[in-house]
Amino acid sequence: MYREKVGDLKQSTAFAHDYWGIDNEYTTLTDVLLGQPLYYRWLDAGPLIRRTMDNAARTGISFDFDLAQSQHKTMVQMYQEYGVKCHFLDADEALHRNFFARDNSAMTPWGALICHMQLKCRRADYATVIKFYQDNQIPIWKFATAGHFEGGDFVILKPGLVLIGYCGERSEKEGSQQVAEYVRAEGWEAMTAPISREFVHMDGLVVPIAENLLIACCDAMEPWLLAWLKNLGFEIIDVKFSEARNLGVNLMCLGDDRILAMTGSPDACQQLRAHGFTVEELDLSMFTLGGGGIHCLSQALRRTRLT
Repeated sequence: MYREKVGDLKQSTAFAHDYWGIDNEYTTLTDVLLGQPLYYRWLDAGPLIRRTMDNAARTGISFDFDLAQSQHKTMVQMYQEYGVKCHFLDADEALHRNFFARDNSAMTPWGALICHMQLKCRRADYATVIKFYQDNQIPIWKFATAGHFEGGDFVILKPGLVLIGYCGERSEKEGSQQVAEYVRAEGWEAMTAPISREFVHMDGLVVPIAENLLIACCDAMEPWLLAWLKNLGFEIIDVKFSEARNLGVNLMCLGDDRILAMTGSPDACQQLRAHGFTVEELDLSMFTLGGGGIHCLSQALRRTRLT
């Protein structure tokens, strides 16, 4: 069902070669921005990795640098196998987490939003991000300046509508409200919503995967937000809390009913396949245990346009 809808749109909405940007999160992905985890290590950088480190003595889990490199390389190869062109931020020893490329910027229909990171180890991520966009002649749309704001909290639900989150520990209410005003000035609607610190960013809670179809954790959403989404006509694939808290929602849609997911979320993957999606499961444990999933690692730069 969903393949037919997206396929029909794809044939009639081909974008110009020089167009950079996205107006949705689920049509054909042609270009993605990634990082290079050459200086990756585990350190206290938020609730997800903090939970991993606090329980390490009992779980026996430890960081494996070589495994992390292998897992990331496999992800890159999977993108390439599906015809997605991979672009890379420069590695920087001081910016050892900038490879989580979803958060230091956000792509929009109008160009890139440069974000204002809150974590001390990521506050200068803007340096490599701005350089990338300038070197590739990709327009920069806006800068987040009124409080911290991070790209994982910018979720395009559909053309014309953006859901913007904040947990306080990463994105802040002031930053989210500023970005929402930027969006409204372009003629789009924007809704801001608080989320639990446990989920870090909105893309750990809600990700669009097809027209009017979301994957989300309903148990972790405020009741008013869930009601708002349903009133807008969105169907929701509901991921159970135990999987969502381990980034089971943090998936990457390639378009044409194809999704990159992660091992460790069997219920989510089963539901996706039941909806007719082709799901590729990747082992990204060194990253999910370290604070981010495949959506966190990947910034969509260009998709087939719907508008």
